[in-house]
Amino acid sequence: MVPNLFEGGQILSQLQCSGMVSVLDLMQQGFPSRTQFAELYAMYKSYLPKELARLDPRLFCKALFKALNLHDTDFKFGLTKVFFRPGKFAEFDVIMKSDPKNLAVLISKVKQWLLWTRWKKAQWCVLSVIKLRNKILYRRQCLVDIQRHVRMHLVYKRYAPRIRGLVKVKALHEQVASMEKIVGQMKFNKEQVYKQVQQLRQRIDQLINEITNTSVNSTHIDNAYNDLVSSIDREFRRLKQVLAEQEIKEEEERLKKIQMELEREKKKKLAEEQRLEQEKEEFRQRSAIAQRQKEEEQFKGKLTAEETKRQKERQAKESDEEAHLAEVNERERRDYDLARRLALETGGEADLPHLQRRRRPTVNQKHDLSKHTYAQLRDLINTSCDLELLEACREEFHRRLKVYHAWKSKNRKGKNPSALDDKMDEAEERAPNDILNNVVPPSMASSTSTSSGSMKKAGQLLTTTNSKKNSSGKGAEQRYFRIPFIRPNDQNRNTHGEQKKKGWWYAHFDDKWIARQMEIHPNKEAVLLVAGVDDMNMCELSLDETGLTSKKGAEILESDFEQEWLKHGGREYLNAHFGQISSKYVVQLLQNYR
Repeated sequence: MVPNLFEGGQILSQLQCSGMVSVLDLMQQGFPSRTQFAELYAMYKSYLPKELARLDPRLFCKALFKALNLHDTDFKFGLTKVFFRPGKFAEFDVIMKSDPKNLAVLISKVKQWLLWTRWKKAQWCVLSVIKLRNKILYRRQCLVDIQRHVRMHLVYKRYAPRIRGLVKVKALHEQVASMEKIVGQMKFNKEQVYKQVQQLRQRIDQLINEITNTSVNSTHIDNAYNDLVSSIDREFRRLKQVLAEQEIKEEEERLKKIQMELEREKKKKLAEEQRLEQEKEEFRQRSAIAQRQKEEEQFKGKLTAEETKRQKERQAKESDEEAHLAEVNERERRDYDLARRLALETGGEADLPHLQRRRRPTVNQKHDLSKHTYAQLRDLINTSCDLELLEACREEFHRRLKVYHAWKSKNRKGKNPSALDDKMDEAEERAPNDILNNVVPPSMASSTSTSSGSMKKAGQLLTTTNSKKNSSGKGAEQRYFRIPFIRPNDQNRNTHGEQKKKGWWYAHFDDKWIARQMEIHPNKEAVLLVAGVDDMNMCELSLDETGLTSKKGAEILESDFEQEWLKHGGREYLNAHFGQISSKYVVQLLQNYR
């Protein structure tokens, strides 16, 4: 160290290390100077007037500091001492020991501050008294409130359980009202369920009356309320379940109705489409029938006189041949009778040869069925698969029917030509007289069949529609006819002015021969005939021989015939004679009926 040589940095460092900075901060922030109120009062008492000298030391110090305009931050009062900032006490001492003029000003300021302080204290006392009065009144009101709340608590403690019970029980009426609405929506057992709901409402009213008029405890109220709630909930769940089941059932019925309505609409639409299709098909079939008849008429109109003459010559030749055969047979019969008489006279009848009649040679020489019995013909028809043989059997069968009916008619007229019995007429009337009396000769029938063959292309449409798709007779054409029919006993009836009643004769031809026949007369039961069962009573003529194809409006559709056939019990009739039916198409049709 060198005298009179100072190093500032080191000195500051030493002062910081020795704590001088902290001491200075403490002196700056603290109140290092202090003195008691009495000492300060005794020190400056001689400088003050008497009115100020009588003051309390603490009040004296306070008035003195206020008069000197010392800030509150420059000093602090303790219980017995006053504390000053550094240097403030010395400043105070200088002021107090200044000249008398300043001291007089200071004394006047002290007096003024004392007056102001005392006035403030008086105001504060008045305000304190007012506050005290208000506090007393407030406490009195609080006492009243406490008493009121205590009384209310006692009453609430007594009646609150009953009030809460009444509120809860009365709220159950809403659930009962909801249950009544549900009952109103029910459709089954409505009255019984409504009685049960009313019983619950009565129980609620009884509990309300009991709580209102009697003193009951909360436990009893809670038990009764819980019992009611459980009963209402149980009944409410049951009603909801019943209503849900009812809604499900109604929904199922609604869906079922919608489904049925959709099916009905679908069926209606399908039926309408079928009807339109059927109308189109019928129109097509009728057009085909009209076209066929038109072509047949055109074909007949094209027959020349030469063809007619050739047919007449052929018929004359055939009649001459038949007459010649009849003459030869008659001559042979006479020779046979003469030889028989001579043999009787000579006694040699046993050696006499049998008479053999000559017949006209048949056209179809391939199958000669003239010597077959009816049983053999039937067996051939039922068992044979040869189409030509079957056709020959049918022709032979119908030829014999023609011969039989001609012989029967001839003998009956010979016995009683003038009067005919109604029953005999009815039994013998196999077809309308318009057909039987205008039979087309075989030669004309063959030419007509030839014309039909030439128009086969025009009739294919009708054949395919009239024939079933699964029919056994794939090549057989099915045709249907209807013509007016009046029986002989109806023609001769004129009793009491009764008008003639016209019936209808229906015929179903399987290829050339009739398969089904039906007669419908007013006020009479329909007559149904089937080939194989009623051959003796049916028309024995072929389709070409009847001439029905040339009659305008006679041919009808299959649907028209089947409608009348089924309407008059045709299905039952076929079922009753199933094993005797000869037409394979009719047998297949019966299977389709089933």
